Amino acid sequence: MNKVIVYYSLEGNTDYVANYIANKIGADLIRIEPKKEYPNSGFKKFLWGGKSAVMGETPELEDYVFDYEKYDYIIFGTPVWASQFTPPIRTFIKENKEKLVNKKISAFTCYSGGGAQNALEKLKQFLGINKFDAELILVDPKNKHSDEKDSQIEAFCEKLEK
Repeated sequence: MNKVIVYYSLEGNTDYVANYIANKIGADLIRIEPKKEYPNSGFKKFLWGGKSAVMGETPELEDYVFDYEKYDYIIFGTPVWASQFTPPIRTFIKENKEKLVNKKISAFTCYSGGGAQNALEKLKQFLGINKFDAELILVDPKNKHSDEKDSQIEAFCEKLEK
């Protein structure tokens, strides 16, 4: 089964997890980036990121290649902003929704402030699915690394390989 991880990362936590998973299960990576970058520090980070997430914005993305016919399994990775999945993930799904039908889908989130479970629920709703094959929620896995978090990622990977 061919797997791909589609993710957005602002501060590196989601990137860390995406690469960890990709190396463990042999998945391809598609890191999506908005054409206009979000602020990554200070008050502006929370103001612009949170507003964009709550308003359901769909920013224009840098070019990416998604050969959907190649993949049976899609794994989404996203930070949590204001209890929401990030706008770049929203854009990707909006641009590719019909291509995601009949694919196995899982997701992971990285967060600092809360609302991760809510973000996963909203992601499922936006995808039009009832549940993920596997899901993972981590608090700052790169910035506050621990063996326990690595064990959680390993357990997630085991679910992805079934």
